Amino acid sequence: MTDELATTPLDALHRQLSAKMVPFAGYAMPVQYPTGILAEHIHCRAAAGLFDVSHMGQVMLQGPQAAAALEALVPGDIQGLPEGRIRYSMFTNPQGGILDDLMITNAGAFLLLVVNAACKEADFAHLRSQLPADLLVEPLRDRALLALQGPAAAAVMRRLAPGSEDMAFMSFRTLSVAGISCWVSRSGYTGEDGFEISLPNAHAEALARHFLADPLVKPIGLGARDSLRLEAGLCLYGADIDASTTPIEAGLAWSISRRRREGGGYPGASVLARQLTEGVGRLRVGLRPEDKAPARAHTVITLADGRPVGEITSGGYGPSLSGPLAMGYVEPAYASPGTALMLVVRGLARPARVVTMPFVPHRYRKG
Repeated sequence: MTDELATTPLDALHRQLSAKMVPFAGYAMPVQYPTGILAEHIHCRAAAGLFDVSHMGQVMLQGPQAAAALEALVPGDIQGLPEGRIRYSMFTNPQGGILDDLMITNAGAFLLLVVNAACKEADFAHLRSQLPADLLVEPLRDRALLALQGPAAAAVMRRLAPGSEDMAFMSFRTLSVAGISCWVSRSGYTGEDGFEISLPNAHAEALARHFLADPLVKPIGLGARDSLRLEAGLCLYGADIDASTTPIEAGLAWSISRRRREGGGYPGASVLARQLTEGVGRLRVGLRPEDKAPARAHTVITLADGRPVGEITSGGYGPSLSGPLAMGYVEPAYASPGTALMLVVRGLARPARVVTMPFVPHRYRKG
């Protein structure tokens, strides 16, 4: 570990818990704890896992017509976003590519954005350069971010945060959690029910200890976070989506509201409108290898005759499935579920089939 890596407010706690620390997006982050990635993954699916995601970027937008101004940068309907609700969207470039994907919350007096760790400084600069000067763009470097995920997350939160029990997926409230004032959203990156909790850095370790005192809660590192999100069919920025990938190619057209499809007004709108009408040259799909060999990123996807038709962007072992799984891009003619393809793993062509995502059903709390 080098002195150049940033740390989160939970760094000392991770080390006390004997986490294996690794560099990630400029931070020292826990990749796993002594029980290992497999056990952490299974525990999150069965009970509740606590994730430190304080490396993510949190930024406040405040000022006149902030929602309308932000719509000039993203394809989502932000002006129509009700107070206390959250919307998934993305910053796009003039070619329709994804500069970053993000969560946008209407917190009432301001908009709260959560962006990816590796992109956050570029995102902050993008916001400052593109938004009107009378809008406050304030990175919230003094706030930590914890995620409590899994089927027991609601029960754990109910004991510590009265008022959280009736929150629906993609909703937001300011709540007292173990006596600490927090911004709470019912959301996450695992496919499970759960919460993300933003709070001042100074209180992060105390709240984490409150959660971990519950026998239902175990700490979870980056390794299981990745396998959980892959089973949930969720994109990882820099792997499954990037500046050369459009939302249409990535299967994220649902995130472009009808009003924005018709009215445009954001970078790449004309490109995406054309793709919605005419189609694209590749599509993101889920794949299940038919043997035990996992197919990692950059694995070539071919037809039985060896002709390449795509590439894996994320792949590995799915503990909930007891076998390998992958996501990648293929030519549209080969994107239908059930299509037989080959994955070239360590020089050998191995059989796989296109499957519907998510690989493991989402268990978000609707309502």
